[in-house]
Amino acid sequence: MLINAIGTYSASQPLESMAITRREPGPQDVQIAIAYCGVCHSDLHQARSEWAGTLYPCVPGHEIVGRVTAVGNAVSRYAVGDLVGVGCMVDSCQQCEECAEGLENYCDHMVLTYNGPTQDAPGHTLGGYSQQIVVKEHYVLRITHPEAQLAAVAPLLCAGITTYSPLRHWHVGPGKKVGVVGIGGLGHMGIKLAHAMGAHVVAFTTSESKRNAARALGADDVVVSRNDDEMAAHVKSFDFILNTVAAPHNLDAFTTLLKRDGTMTLVGAPATPHPSPEVFNLIFRRRSIAGSMIGGIPETQEMLDFCAEHGIVADIELIRGDEINEAWERMVKGDVKYRFVIDSATLAG
Repeated sequence: MLINAIGTYSASQPLESMAITRREPGPQDVQIAIAYCGVCHSDLHQARSEWAGTLYPCVPGHEIVGRVTAVGNAVSRYAVGDLVGVGCMVDSCQQCEECAEGLENYCDHMVLTYNGPTQDAPGHTLGGYSQQIVVKEHYVLRITHPEAQLAAVAPLLCAGITTYSPLRHWHVGPGKKVGVVGIGGLGHMGIKLAHAMGAHVVAFTTSESKRNAARALGADDVVVSRNDDEMAAHVKSFDFILNTVAAPHNLDAFTTLLKRDGTMTLVGAPATPHPSPEVFNLIFRRRSIAGSMIGGIPETQEMLDFCAEHGIVADIELIRGDEINEAWERMVKGDVKYRFVIDSATLAG
């Protein structure tokens, strides 16, 4: 079926309205009328071919929330009318060790919500900047937040799980001192989640003007990373640091702040590499630098349930579909608190 969407036909063209085709629901499929879709920096990187392998036409969007409009005859967990979400993946092999452990996000054959292989036209997946999507039941997530919060739930499907998963994996909780580097789309979620988990949270920003905003999100302390004295006050004191910055920067300034056996996990994805870290800074105190990518389906559902229980949503700015190019330019400049979300009702043409 033909539906309205927003995408681009090349790396050099702006986003524009287009008609795309969605498959009819098969036995294991859930058809979803998209209510809102969050805008992630990854969308821009992929559409502009700043990351390799972009396929066109490219319809971005992997922070999808909406309502079920049809289900296949083998679907058992969802019914028409349910509030649901779809995150960064829509398929995986379901045969490997990672899939068996509920870590589909690390499956070698994971299919991304957009720019992934599919038998559907046009031969690659098309994302949530659209009116509707059809997804296998296994990759659909239940939303239990109040419907009035639905737009602000959308960014949880990427920004939420991207920060939740490493916080859980490295056992963040009461008695732990946790740093969050960057107060943007990812960082603001990391602060909220670490605070809700009971950790002592320190936010790092390059901007003096963001102190009050970081405290309002739940930070117990705020450090301006350009201030050497403020940084020095926290040397060898952190159990864990979540680094959300998506631009190349000096990692040594933050690994120095880790305790012995502390870990800094990178979740920001820069278009070009970070400078290589100082090895002695790591080996002398058995410090680690790690990476983490979204989360599996079970953990993503756990994250959504945790957020619903604790009243956590993203701070968003709701936009119309025809405002997306302006929103992308503002996002590049950091001019959003803290996530744009598209109102899919404005895509009807």
